[in-house]
Amino acid sequence: MATTSQAHLPASMKAQFLDDFNTPYVLRSVPLPALSSPYDILIKVDAASYCHTDAVLAAGLMQPNPLSLPHVGCHEFAGTIVALPVDSLSNFTVGDRVGVPGRSFHPCGSCFECATGPTAENPDADPPGYSVYCQKSLNNGISSDGGFREYAVVDSRQIAPIPDKLTAVDSSVLMCAGVTIYNALKRCALKPGQRVGIVGCGGGLGHLGLQFASKMGFKVLGVDNADAPLNLARDLATGAVIIDARAQNADEVAIQLGKEDGKQERADMGLDSVIILPESQKAFEYGVNLLRNHGRCVIVSFPEKGFHIFSRDIIFRDISVVGSLVGSNKTLREMLQFAAEKGVRAVLKTFPLSKLNDLVAEYHKGEGGKFVIDMVLPD
Repeated sequence: MATTSQAHLPASMKAQFLDDFNTPYVLRSVPLPALSSPYDILIKVDAASYCHTDAVLAAGLMQPNPLSLPHVGCHEFAGTIVALPVDSLSNFTVGDRVGVPGRSFHPCGSCFECATGPTAENPDADPPGYSVYCQKSLNNGISSDGGFREYAVVDSRQIAPIPDKLTAVDSSVLMCAGVTIYNALKRCALKPGQRVGIVGCGGGLGHLGLQFASKMGFKVLGVDNADAPLNLARDLATGAVIIDARAQNADEVAIQLGKEDGKQERADMGLDSVIILPESQKAFEYGVNLLRNHGRCVIVSFPEKGFHIFSRDIIFRDISVVGSLVGSNKTLREMLQFAAEKGVRAVLKTFPLSKLNDLVAEYHKGEGGKFVIDMVLPD
């Protein structure tokens, strides 16, 4: 496909490849990717963030596993547009800074998900012709190559302009972690002043969630069970109450909250909604036990063996359980503006592209926060 001038671009680029599961990434040079659709855009990647899903994919544990190897990971990144097709259907121009989420690359445009568009029940859905839930689409960094490379082709329908107040590094972590936790908070369906809990509050999504939730006007409870993530959550100074699950059981915490709210009955004590981030049955049960009757549990994680849901909670306590994947493009743009205006920023560490394996090693220490490839850093 013909493009706008690429005379200023190199013929090749560096990219980090996963050649086999449970092996280190390998850095090598390859040709720049080609544009294949009027919706395509070529960007120079400025920052690429590492997500838990990258670790799952690299271990060969993604079910069903869509990977064909070798593979370039990263489904949350940011960059600058350097080329467009001559018949471009996008509203972007060369030089625009954009954030790129993983879903959805080249959706089919005709399945029921793509055709539905916004509804009264889901006003934030993508417009007809595009859906992040399209089962026939590819996904950057998952079923197609992602951001751990110097240049990438992205779908203009999925990206969002980066606000002036946000750097590329700040924005990259918001493309999955940020929009996912922001959408989960919206799915809690709460009003300012109500109580929300975030189980796994010191991780990448969790510590962003503490900030978003507090700035949305909710009463926030964070839960974790390891020293480093707990310390990170406490250091954020969001006003959230941070609980060590090893030291207090959920029933004690719910009763304490109920007394603060002037409640008299245990069934009316606790959280209005809770978000579950860890892939742990114990974390799931802890979160559900924090809920007051008629509360809502929002699940973000998807462990290989799933979660066991106790029917007594659903039937006798009227607890509702819903899932939350990512947000629509409308939600993505709303989240970016909110983060820029309210000062929501990730606690992060940066590495050059050549040090991706060092980044992975740091991630597996489990100390919380986010880890980002910053293309500006020298090797």
